[in-house]
Amino acid sequence: MKSLALALLACLLPTLSSAQDLPVFVNSEMPQLLATYKSLHQHPELSHQEKQTSGLLAEDLRKAGFTVTEKVGKYEDGTQAYGVVAVMKNGTGPTVLVRTDLDALPVEEKTGLPYASTARSKNEVGDDVGVMHACGHDIHITTMIGVARALAHMKGQWHGTLILIGQPSEERVDGARAMLNDNLYSRFGKPDYALALHDDSTLEAGKVGVVSGPVLAGSASVDVIMRGLGGHGARPEATKDPVVMSAQFINALQTIVSRQTPPQDPAVVTVGSIHGGTKRNIIPDQVTMLLTIRTFSDQLKSNIIADLTRTAQGVALAAGVPDNRAPIVTNHENEGVPVTYNDPTLTAKLMPVFVRVLGSENVLERKPEMGSEDFGLLGLENRQIPVFMLRVGAVAPEKMAESQRTGQPLPSLHSSLFAPLPEPTIRTGVIAMTAAVVDLMSK
Repeated sequence: MKSLALALLACLLPTLSSAQDLPVFVNSEMPQLLATYKSLHQHPELSHQEKQTSGLLAEDLRKAGFTVTEKVGKYEDGTQAYGVVAVMKNGTGPTVLVRTDLDALPVEEKTGLPYASTARSKNEVGDDVGVMHACGHDIHITTMIGVARALAHMKGQWHGTLILIGQPSEERVDGARAMLNDNLYSRFGKPDYALALHDDSTLEAGKVGVVSGPVLAGSASVDVIMRGLGGHGARPEATKDPVVMSAQFINALQTIVSRQTPPQDPAVVTVGSIHGGTKRNIIPDQVTMLLTIRTFSDQLKSNIIADLTRTAQGVALAAGVPDNRAPIVTNHENEGVPVTYNDPTLTAKLMPVFVRVLGSENVLERKPEMGSEDFGLLGLENRQIPVFMLRVGAVAPEKMAESQRTGQPLPSLHSSLFAPLPEPTIRTGVIAMTAAVVDLMSK
């Protein structure tokens, strides 16, 4: 009986050690991780340009004991992507993938931080722009490095194949597709689960947010070219003015959500860019509008595209535009992404893990958001692979309290003023993600 009790105790020790050892290990790594974070923040790179960022991540993952492959990914135009894939095999068991994104945004930083970015670069159309990690991908990369070190340290507590990927060009939503196009799963193994995290500009640092089911909206990128007949600004009667038609179209768009979409189905239609004309007294031949559509339903997304196409055609018809100058509506399917959907079974499995390692007061149920990203593509069509994205609070508690007291909104993601509180954000992310992976791959 005594030997049986000792055997049972020995079986329990790894789990007990895991719960106690993980925070201690992460705390010991924090000085190095913070230095890495600040370096990443000061040296951001735009989508398709993540050469230094991917190299830094690859080097750190090699040092942690992973087998690393760089330059994984092919874009639609055939150019090479800066994807990173790191693999650690540790016996027989499930395959778990963890993803971080690598790219920054064309935003000029205005946080005033001592490690603020002053980087500048050329964007995809050749404009000189400021560059900033305004979406927190530097938090994500640093967290992945911490997770890699922690899981290498805890190899005795999990088994199977661990795949860590650094995905380029999330902001242009073509990075995940580029890596899949480069045979990601046939080369490195198809995962049983895919995990990611994202910092949250509305949640206190030290806390995490969990959503079951749809967590981020699917999106479509649509161009509408309103064509008319140009001419002199003093003789509008001799023209078909595409500027006026575009204004009518934009106003009419508002009824697609308010009057043509079921109220219980969230949807957003936004015109983010409008360009037309060269001089104040010249009516141009055409105006180009760039739109984004966000929904939680592929069918609703298709319906909205059909609705806005019909609306554009109706405006042109009412203005007397000839058929050969009808509007051109283009849906860029390669720039669209599906709904990011947290598998409910996987979510239910991980929720108690987060409660155990962070405390119930630090694990909050959250609502879906209309933002979009391409992580969901890694789950493949028809959600073949269960995926889960965790939200990690990034806001200093005193700033959260001040915002609640004054009613002044906090800087959002993609803002030039967004400044996550790095230490507790990274620590919480590393502990939560490491614990999730160990649970899924536990012996």
